[in-house]
Amino acid sequence: MFAVIKTGGKQYCVAVEDTITVMTLEGAPGDPVTFGEVLMLSDAGASSVGAPFIEGASVSGEIVEQKRGPKVIAFKKRRRQNSKRKRGHRQDLTLVKITGVSGANSARTGAAAAV
Repeated sequence: MFAVIKTGGKQYCVAVEDTITVMTLEGAPGDPVTFGEVLMLSDAGASSVGAPFIEGASVSGEIVEQKRGPKVIAFKKRRRQNSKRKRGHRQDLTLVKITGVSGANSARTGAAAAV
């Protein structure tokens, strides 16, 4: 069983026991997280697509780590103008481990999904 969720302006295809990196979320490592914006659910060939979201469906997870991404350099140069600018930043990220996917009429968690 897998689901397509939306968080931080991006979409992620997730299943139970997956670890995903998303934009920063509030919380400390070990805190539970629930994603309510589920776009699609698929289970054993049967899939349901929301318009835009599936009502009653949610994906639960646990925060593993708060970290920062690699340094990104933004370099701008205007040729023959003696003008250049170099700036960099590191994005704040959150590692989330998916612990359960629950649909509108079915629910699966880590132990039930493994069977």
